[in-house]
Amino acid sequence: MKVTVCIGSSCHLKGSRQVVEGLQSLIAAHNLKDKIDLGGKFCMGNCQNGVSVTVDDQLFSVSPETVESFFQNEIITRL
Repeated sequence: MKVTVCIGSSCHLKGSRQVVEGLQSLIAAHNLKDKIDLGGKFCMGNCQNGVSVTVDDQLFSVSPETVESFFQNEIITRL
């Protein structure tokens, strides 16, 4: 599974670093490093919403406060 987090300036201001760190921590805690390819990308063109995150090319808006529920609802359920 490919998970990509926008790290462009707008998403950075909205907490993309915390989202990346949260996802890294959750992936490690669930021992999923071999199943999830976590990456970053500059500007995904969705600047008006929260931090842009794609899961296998499906776009989501995530915040540092919602990263854990996002992980449970959109990543764990797909594995």
